[in-house]
Amino acid sequence: MQHMHETMLQFSFFSFTLCFFFLIIISHGRSSISTISATPNDLINQTCKTCSGRSTVLKYNFCSASLEAIPVSHATNLQGLALVAMELALENATHTVISIMNLLKNGTSFDHFELASLKDCLELYWDAVLSIADSIEAFLSENNEIAEMGMFGSMEAAATCEEGFLEKKVEVHPLTKENYNLLQLCDIALCIIRLLVNGLIM
Repeated sequence: MQHMHETMLQFSFFSFTLCFFFLIIISHGRSSISTISATPNDLINQTCKTCSGRSTVLKYNFCSASLEAIPVSHATNLQGLALVAMELALENATHTVISIMNLLKNGTSFDHFELASLKDCLELYWDAVLSIADSIEAFLSENNEIAEMGMFGSMEAAATCEEGFLEKKVEVHPLTKENYNLLQLCDIALCIIRLLVNGLIM
C-alpha cells in the first residue's frame, strides 16, 4: 500500500511538471485552432458554457469554479485548459484512492457489502489514475485519440464505482461526491480535446 501511495504521488508530480512547462510554451504560442479573440476569463467562460451545454453530467458552475481556481488557467489557451482539467482529474482520482484506503483501514463500521463496494472502487480508481496519467502523456504527444480514450475510461470508472453501491443496495454512498467530481473533471477535458480535434470555433 505504501508503494501504491508513493507511485500515485509520483504520477501527480510528474504530470504537474509536464503541464507546467507545456503551459508556459503554449501560452506564448499561437493556438492550432481558430477561436474567438478573448481574455483568459472569457475563454474559461466560453469553454464551460460550450462544454456544459453539450453534457448531461457537467455543470457550468463546477467547470468555471474548477478552472478559475488554478492561476495558470488565466494565462493559457484551450490546450492549456485541457491540461489543467486533466491534472485536476488526476489529483481527484489520486486523493480518492488514498481516501478509500483510509476508509478500508478503519472500516470496522462498514458491513460486508459496503466493504466489497469500497474494494471495487479502489481498483477502479487506481485504474483511473493510470488512465489519466496516460491521457496526459498522450495529449502532450498530440495523440488525442488515446487521450480521449483515457479520459472516457476514467469517467466510466467513476460511474461504475457509484453504480456498485446501488447494485449492492448500500444505503450510504461514501464516494458520491468524489465520483461526481471526477466525472465532471474528465468531461471538461474530454470536451476540450474534442473541440481541439474538430477545430471548432466557440
